[in-house]
Amino acid sequence: MRYLLIDHITEYKRGEFMKGVKNVAMSEDFLEFHFPKNPIMPGVMLLEALTQLAGWYEAVSSDFKNWFLISNVKQSRFYGFALPGDRVELEISVKENPDSGRRVFNALGTVNGKKKIMAEFEGDIVPLHEIEDTEEQKKFYKVLTRELKI
Repeated sequence: MRYLLIDHITEYKRGEFMKGVKNVAMSEDFLEFHFPKNPIMPGVMLLEALTQLAGWYEAVSSDFKNWFLISNVKQSRFYGFALPGDRVELEISVKENPDSGRRVFNALGTVNGKKKIMAEFEGDIVPLHEIEDTEEQKKFYKVLTRELKI
């Protein structure tokens, strides 16, 4: 199963940051068992959403030649729960890293201005065409940024 956890990319600045949104819907299957009758978005899914945003950042920054794959979470802190109906504002920013084949990101997730997750993670830069269809990803990015009206 594949979870696509970015619903909208709202802002991007090359070499600096990307912002996006994850809307938590009651119909998401991971809420059924986490936890029964008390649904919350698992913290690891918030981390995954931030990681996916980092992937989009890398794709756009490289003209869709590269993607980011996480390999290490240096630190993460959780400050509360994301609940059904919440709009999680996500932001990743590039941290200086002398190794050009790797990237380090600082990340933040908030709901109504309240921190839910902060993280620092690193990973490898891989060729996008090896893991996804590049043209499909370009089209999907246009949907996420609302450049493509469907």
